[in-house]
Amino acid sequence: MSFFKSLLSLDYFGADVLTTLTFLPTLGAVILLFVSEEAKKTIRVVGLATSGAVLALSAVMAVKFDATLPGISNFLVDRPWLPRFGLRYLLGIDGLALALILLTTLLSFCVLVYSCGQSIAKFRGYVMAFLVLETGMLGSLVALDTLLFYVFWEVMLVPMYFIIGIWGGQRRIYATMKFFLFTFIGSLLMFVAILYTANLNTKTTGIQTFSIVEWTRNSASGAWGLTPGVEALLFGAFALAFLVKVPLWPLHTWLPDAHVEAPTGGSIILAGVLLKLGTYGLMRFGMPLFPNAVAQFTPFIAVLCLIGIVYGAWVAAVQKDMKKLVAYSSVSHLALVVLGLFAANTTAVAGAVVQMIGHGLTTGLLFLLVGVLYDRRHTREMADYGGIAGVVPITTTLFVISMLGSVGLPGLNGFVGEFLILAGVFKVDVLWCAIASTGMVLGAIYLLTLTQKVFWGPMKVKANQGLTDINGWEFAGALPLIVLVVVLGVYPAPLIKLVTPSIDAMLQIVSR
Repeated sequence: MSFFKSLLSLDYFGADVLTTLTFLPTLGAVILLFVSEEAKKTIRVVGLATSGAVLALSAVMAVKFDATLPGISNFLVDRPWLPRFGLRYLLGIDGLALALILLTTLLSFCVLVYSCGQSIAKFRGYVMAFLVLETGMLGSLVALDTLLFYVFWEVMLVPMYFIIGIWGGQRRIYATMKFFLFTFIGSLLMFVAILYTANLNTKTTGIQTFSIVEWTRNSASGAWGLTPGVEALLFGAFALAFLVKVPLWPLHTWLPDAHVEAPTGGSIILAGVLLKLGTYGLMRFGMPLFPNAVAQFTPFIAVLCLIGIVYGAWVAAVQKDMKKLVAYSSVSHLALVVLGLFAANTTAVAGAVVQMIGHGLTTGLLFLLVGVLYDRRHTREMADYGGIAGVVPITTTLFVISMLGSVGLPGLNGFVGEFLILAGVFKVDVLWCAIASTGMVLGAIYLLTLTQKVFWGPMKVKANQGLTDINGWEFAGALPLIVLVVVLGVYPAPLIKLVTPSIDAMLQIVSR
């Protein structure tokens, strides 16, 4: 009993709860090195126990989170790393990071639960790759030293490279190389900008540090004295790395290939978490550090967002492959999120954060359910289905709920984020709001059409008569996401309350 009390209070982990959270998945991957490939049950137990423990720890952190603490100071860890170079092992979170941590740990756990119901070759390596990927994602969310953040940012590339390259489809090598090159080139520009900014901070303040907290404070005070040209270049380097990850049009071309070729679990994490790390990076690094450049580039980025919203929706509407349709819908939805961020008012940015979480849930669900159908029929073409609602009623019900959540039906999570974004954008520019709204209309058209063609209409293919419904493992992976789609649609107040202080702190700098 005393163990569980100390666990609930986080005393069991001492001051390093964030270290435990971040590296526990990798510990599980190391344990799997000593497990035989043939011991499928043991691999399942280790994978689920590890990811489940990380999810439970993140939930306890949410209970113990102190919203009264200023800045990014909850569960703070600050130790020397390479003090000679001003590098520290600096970890901490605020409400924004906590919301994304909860999303990351939940989706990672759901992916492994879902995968236990699949027949996956080299299953041990598959689980290990997802556990290491979870460490990279969590590390990116908790790191407050910019170079440490960059290390975790790059760590994410490696397991995702192998997830797509080993367990992907026929064109997996092409897709994984494209994914790697796009994101790695963007990351290199960010690395150069990090080094330049660190040198600039040392010269202007006399303090050698890579702390994002110190950098933000010095930038806000004007201590750097940046010329408009230098600030624009530095912001461009950071923004490019993050907008490639989002991905914003025209930097999006790697995404459809990566989604189509990735295994179902890879697509869920790619859409549910990795894309959100791009928008998180903008909020944590790009926008607070270079507020003048944000104002300078806002009209240009807004135009890219509007093109991305309409283009992504329009291209999604003509797709015949279910997975590619959902992939292009992400291009449209994430462009709306970026537009909300650059509208730079509390309503729009709060909507953007809610939409980030909501998109992770609904799109993750859509990819999971497309994977369920593909596992049975080995085709993603809409024309190969039709009339299966009566054959797979549970799958149909889950798909309709997730589809309506993505469309933005009132009462489900997508409505809250989209409404707040459009309301905030309306305050800035009515034309922007009008154009962005067309993307929402197109979204309803292509998602309703997808559902109609796949689940209703005449059953033209006899093979569909023998389809089996979603199995226990698959349903267990989908159920928590479905519940949250409904809960956040009905009662989003706790999420908005959690992230509002982070939003206000960013806007105080960006809007000054």
